[in-house]
Amino acid sequence: MKLGVNIDHIATLRQARMTNEPDPIYAAAIAELAGADGITIHLRQDRRHIQERDLELLRRIIKVNLNLEMAPTLEMLKIALKYKPDMCTLVPETREEVTTTGGFDVQLYTDIIEEISGNLKAAGVDVSIFIDPDTEQIKVCHKIGINIIEINTGEYAKKWNTDEADKEIDKIKKASAYAKKLRFTVLGGHGLTYQNVGRIVEIKEIEELNIGHSIIANSTFMGLSEAVKTMKKLLNP
Repeated sequence: MKLGVNIDHIATLRQARMTNEPDPIYAAAIAELAGADGITIHLRQDRRHIQERDLELLRRIIKVNLNLEMAPTLEMLKIALKYKPDMCTLVPETREEVTTTGGFDVQLYTDIIEEISGNLKAAGVDVSIFIDPDTEQIKVCHKIGINIIEINTGEYAKKWNTDEADKEIDKIKKASAYAKKLRFTVLGGHGLTYQNVGRIVEIKEIEELNIGHSIIANSTFMGLSEAVKTMKKLLNP
């Protein structure tokens, strides 16, 4: 299973002092050398962590897949078309949230998603949508021509050590199997840690996981390279 490393929280630490360190570009290079299959960043509308400068430099420097998480707005579309990451993942975004919480309601925002995704694909950029493990949302994605989804593992991550974990895993398994039948490329992510990732790894339809906070948090104790290598081993036992 592939590992995409989200480096947003390196930028969060930098922005806490509004200085130039730690540099997320350096973090991306370390993660790539440690075996990451991709680098994920979320350029938020309020620029609370990742900056446009980071996207520009990452596009020039890293060799692995660059995944830009973004809200489906015309401002973000313009930026994405300027730098052309390998993939853009459309995510819901509000200024009040600490981090992305739930998946996109594709049914509610079909028109804008079609417009944004159409422009990105025309420019040669792959498009993924971050959705909850819901077959109805997958149906809509299929209808509008999306062929990559990232399934939100957040609810499972919250409940992984409770009696409700099996229920959440079953939702993810069902959604993943359904998406695979429709020939989607299935990714997953949100809230995954060294402790809870194992049950997600067992779902054969999921090809890649995007993990950020847990890797960056543990890197403060073991170093970023070792943190990436350890997670990579868990994804490929």
